Amino acid sequence: MEVVRTFLPNVDTEELKWHWDEEDRLVDFINENDWQFQIDNELPKSCVGSVLIKAGVWHRVIKGTTELRVRIIKSKNFGDI
Repeated sequence: MEVVRTFLPNVDTEELKWHWDEEDRLVDFINENDWQFQIDNELPKSCVGSVLIKAGVWHRVIKGTTELRVRIIKSKNFGDI
């Protein structure tokens, strides 16, 4: 399943809280932005390129001042990508 989401700079921070998902997700950051992405026990990273998030891994997005657009591909198992 593929979903495209847009986050505006005025998004409610409740939508950006720490969470985990039941399926693997491949997230492509599809526009230039100043947002950050963070996986539990890691330092935040710029939202550029792609990131694979395995099921059950805690993560969050840290709000920037620009729009953020992402393509999310969900799968029960991406294997060893």
